[in-house]
Amino acid sequence: MPTELVSGHSDNSPGNISATARSESFGVRDVVAAYNARAPVLSDGYERIPFVSVHRQVADLLPESSGNVLDVGAGSGRDAAWFAERGHSVVAVEPSSGMREAGNARHKSSKIRWLDDRLPALEKLLQTKSSFDLVWVSAVWHHLPASQRHRAFRKLVSVLSPGGSMMISLRQGPPSPERPMVPATSAEIERLARRHGLQVIRVTESNDASGRKEVSWEAVWLQLPDDGTGALPLLRHVVFNDQKSSTYKLALLRALLRIADGAAGFARPGAGDDDVVLPLGLVALYWIRSFQPLIKADLPQQPRGNQHLGFVKAGFRGLMDRSPFDLRVGQRFSEKDAENLILAIREAANCIRRMPANYITYPGSDKPVFPCTRNGPVRVRNSVSIDEAFLWSLGSFSVPRNLWQAMGRYAAWLEPAVLNEWIRMMRTYEQKTTEGKQSWDAHWKALEWLAPEHDTDIARRRAEILRADGFLYCVWTGKRLTKVFEIDHCLPFAAWPCNDLWNLLPSDRRANQNKSDRLPSPEALDSAKPRLLDWWHSAYQQDFRLKATFEDEARSALPATDLGEDGFTLESVFDGLMFQQLVLKRDQQLREWQPA
Repeated sequence: MPTELVSGHSDNSPGNISATARSESFGVRDVVAAYNARAPVLSDGYERIPFVSVHRQVADLLPESSGNVLDVGAGSGRDAAWFAERGHSVVAVEPSSGMREAGNARHKSSKIRWLDDRLPALEKLLQTKSSFDLVWVSAVWHHLPASQRHRAFRKLVSVLSPGGSMMISLRQGPPSPERPMVPATSAEIERLARRHGLQVIRVTESNDASGRKEVSWEAVWLQLPDDGTGALPLLRHVVFNDQKSSTYKLALLRALLRIADGAAGFARPGAGDDDVVLPLGLVALYWIRSFQPLIKADLPQQPRGNQHLGFVKAGFRGLMDRSPFDLRVGQRFSEKDAENLILAIREAANCIRRMPANYITYPGSDKPVFPCTRNGPVRVRNSVSIDEAFLWSLGSFSVPRNLWQAMGRYAAWLEPAVLNEWIRMMRTYEQKTTEGKQSWDAHWKALEWLAPEHDTDIARRRAEILRADGFLYCVWTGKRLTKVFEIDHCLPFAAWPCNDLWNLLPSDRRANQNKSDRLPSPEALDSAKPRLLDWWHSAYQQDFRLKATFEDEARSALPATDLGEDGFTLESVFDGLMFQQLVLKRDQQLREWQPA
């Protein structure tokens, strides 16, 4: 039950909702319960007032090209539907279950994703790794206690794309005795905007669209300049200006960039509002993967060579013959390999905590950028799975939220800068430790993050079993597959190399060839959802080992897989898939595909 924010568009039409107070002590829980009880009636009232009548003062600022829109306090879904009809992908945040259900029933659209979340925290939204070209906050702000507004504004800014816009509408006039509200002014929004680096583009006033003479509205349109978060200057400082006695700091940044790009599903909200937390074991795993080929090639990582690297001990050496592809979430190790893996990750975690995480600090300060905490000793045993529980058992690693979001958005551009500086440092060290430098290409090859090869074997074997029993269907067309079939990467392998079980789907050959390397549209995914869920269940949920691998991989790669009321379910995996589709479309501008 929401406790902090009532339905976002509740004041666009009349409603008879009792409030428990008129100040910051009002009981929003009671108000939301009242909205739930009268959601159909209230939704009808909101829908009678057209979008253009309510928002005509900012109509010329609305984006003409399609993009990603966040509607906070989406109410009946009227505004979300208006954006969706014009080609935008919309995330509709609404804390009232009654309003969500009414809105979803009225405005069925594959371009609208409803999310049960609330200001000021927006905890679930932030876990989806989404960012938006437009954040839409209509008739919400006056329902937030003043003490929560700074936090709420900061969260809204954190999901804005560079160059993105935010619209906040504010109710003016005497407070209603039937609704809890706190006065809100455009001056307050302008102060918050200045503190967070946003530009005020326009402030407008208008009469109430429902005809209440005592009520008027202000609308404030804001814009975030490119990289208004300050994240990129800080990253540049760490890469190029920060003092370094080894390549450790660069290795840590590289590990975080890789996690943000390919394993962001493990990120959790931090204790405060300004950071996310990762499993320290996951950071250590990616650290080992980065260093393994460099140590094999004997490329120096500090001025005196590699003899005294703090993490290159028995465990790390014991993994030198293992493929980098073995060092990934979902893999299982036994006997001596398990002992080596635990030792290697434990040693890497200790090194990260003592060295780069301790010495990467904010400019002019001793405050660490990446505080981390080690848990108690992890027992060496003869069997281990690289899963969520194991990776968290090593400890936690905090990343400032603005850095995390910049890493997720710009990994493809940031990683080459990190690697170029890494190569420069290694070539400098070579002058002191070897007779001559290796070629630049040799360094690049050693630093290459080996992508998995196109591998569909497990999915194909499961599909063959279902085909033999007569229960194999193309997820895209619904056609029964009796002879020839192909295994399709749902999210295209060429754009996002991922052989995770959830991403491998049986397909008719013609549909797969027609789809090629295009990204399935939200409409295509929604249409395929029943068949996709059935495939996941039939192929992977009946075998306990495959079930565990499926869950580990989905939790690692997909955002929002644990956000449902029932925790991790196949439905929540599908929701995570939809959010990842949104991320790939935003970041890589992929062409979308719809079955003919």
